[in-house]
Amino acid sequence: MPLPIAPILGIFADNLRKRGSVLPLSKRAATGWADGLNLPRGGKTVLYTGQIYQMIPAIDAMSSQMAALENSFLTRYFGIGRLINKFVSMSFFMGLTTSKEKTTHSARVLRDIVGLLRGAGVEFGYLYEDEFYSGALLHDDGLDETFGNHARRVAARLKEKGVRRVITVDPHTTNMLRQVYPKFVKDFDIEVQSYLEVLAQANPEVMASANKEVVVHDSCLYARYENVIDQPRELLRAAGLSVRAPTLSAKSTHCCGGPLESLFPAEAHRISNIRVEQLAAQGKNVVTMCPFCWVNLSKAAGDRLVINDIANTLASCSRQASSSG
Repeated sequence: MPLPIAPILGIFADNLRKRGSVLPLSKRAATGWADGLNLPRGGKTVLYTGQIYQMIPAIDAMSSQMAALENSFLTRYFGIGRLINKFVSMSFFMGLTTSKEKTTHSARVLRDIVGLLRGAGVEFGYLYEDEFYSGALLHDDGLDETFGNHARRVAARLKEKGVRRVITVDPHTTNMLRQVYPKFVKDFDIEVQSYLEVLAQANPEVMASANKEVVVHDSCLYARYENVIDQPRELLRAAGLSVRAPTLSAKSTHCCGGPLESLFPAEAHRISNIRVEQLAAQGKNVVTMCPFCWVNLSKAAGDRLVINDIANTLASCSRQASSSG
């Protein structure tokens, strides 16, 4: 039978209310990526991760477990699982099956973003354990009351810490803070920019051609709602790369299949396979700019494509230019 949506969403909502995130993370899992970077604590401008990159390993583990349970008789016991989760976080057990490779990848993306921003002369801090998850998944699933309460909590924390500007690292968090929070939080006036916008505004130095083509997979949220379309392409070209795109790109981009995988794993996999075929028709090296896109397309592509986050791609080009110069 299909996965029972009500108890799954109930677990997400309970976690957000009781533990501050749909998939609660330990302090180490949430902030360990910043070890050794000496990021200032707080400040008027902060890098706001929204914890999505850090949650990706747990989300990936959960989606694999859900795929195994889809159409299983065990789905009838999900209501009991929600009851247990009220007292003991089930995400702890998911954490035991997370991929070390994906944990390392997520940390590397965030560290590369820091390096790129510093290279562009941008000054910013980080809230460490005082940073909250944005609540994006609850909003996407229509749980407005729970989401609204959480959004107001996040806004209050940012105000308490004196934050006036946030630099976001993924399209979901960008969209939440820039477009959705003002609808739920009175007088929400914090400036919100994606790090890709910040980097593009810094007019990066054009590097020598790397004689390499990359295929851009546009994020649905960045392209359709945030108008972050030209900036990634400008940054990639400035890094010396030739940029290609599938027929369905920019505002007409095709979904990667996520974050449907939490509720409809088989359908998410079907969609991601379609997108992989579209991307493969243009080349083997694919660039994503969303953690959900990276994990879903990587899983569907196998060894057919090489899929990298744009932060890793840009940072790699910068390191190669520095070593050759």
